[in-house]
Amino acid sequence: MKRNRSAIPLSLNREHVAFLAGKSVLVTGGTGSFGKRFVELLLAHSQVKKLVVFSRDELKQSEMAARLRDPRLRFFIGDVRDAQRLQRAFHGIDYVVHAAALKQVPTLEYNPFEAILTNVMGAENVINAAIDQKVERVVALSTDKAVNPINLYGATKLCAEKLFVAGNSYAAATRTHFAVARYGNVIGSRGSVIPLFLKRRKEGVLPLTDERMTRFWLTLEQGIWLVLQALQLMKGGETFVPKLPSMRMTDLRKALAPECKVKIVGIRPGEKLHEVLLAEDEAARAVDLGSLYVVRPNFSFWNGKNPWSGKPAAPSNLRYASDSNDWWMRPAELQAMVAGLDGSSPRTEA
Repeated sequence: MKRNRSAIPLSLNREHVAFLAGKSVLVTGGTGSFGKRFVELLLAHSQVKKLVVFSRDELKQSEMAARLRDPRLRFFIGDVRDAQRLQRAFHGIDYVVHAAALKQVPTLEYNPFEAILTNVMGAENVINAAIDQKVERVVALSTDKAVNPINLYGATKLCAEKLFVAGNSYAAATRTHFAVARYGNVIGSRGSVIPLFLKRRKEGVLPLTDERMTRFWLTLEQGIWLVLQALQLMKGGETFVPKLPSMRMTDLRKALAPECKVKIVGIRPGEKLHEVLLAEDEAARAVDLGSLYVVRPNFSFWNGKNPWSGKPAAPSNLRYASDSNDWWMRPAELQAMVAGLDGSSPRTEA
């Protein structure tokens, strides 16, 4: 049975951000790959009232402020580990996108307590601050590595997912609601293998961990689209999962640098051969919206009313994994996406 491949938009238009008009929005980790592009797109195409960048990197904040001169833009130096600072930053905020995290898999295998402090305890701090400051909606970014995790990064993101879903119980009858957006590897993001391959192809040899490896891929704009969909559609407790193409790492190498030789370096600590975006147990609670799945929470936070009733159910035995996916990215498609990674402005539509 083939899944509906309704394509996620490669670029955003004004309709995608119209619901943000008059809202105050804050993004944690706002100087990271996601945060920077998210801020650029919202400033360019939305009627957002105020947009707050919360991060601990003062240099990147100053660079963003110099490049993006907009009276709606604000900056907060702070760390999600600092609960009091989050309380101050969230005051007067309507929507929060929680993108701050420690993400490097091998690094976190050797620094587990640091990962827990930021990815788990930081998540708790975001939840408490959002409830206390009466934030309306919070969407937390997650990863395919949170599904059946074998590394510490995935385990901390699984914990964070559970915390944000349970946050709806703690919010009780307040206006605060939480949801999760879970997606795969982002083309061109900091830490992605694609910039590494583009850099190393000048040397004539590319490192490859394992020839059997597969991955899901999407662009930053597609990740932002998913988060915006989650912010707009969420009722509380859902996990939003996009339908994405897979690609074999050997095909990735051929698409980017067919002339290069390959050096097999072996799987890194905590690394998977294949990624899973949706496990079988979750699929039993998922509905199919065409371009994405929505996993309903185990416990209803909707006062007995199911807002997803009438939506088509996902196949109950679905295991949405990169190796068993029926949608594979062609080398030409990847090449077209990579061609845009030149530091220019994001692709947008009027």
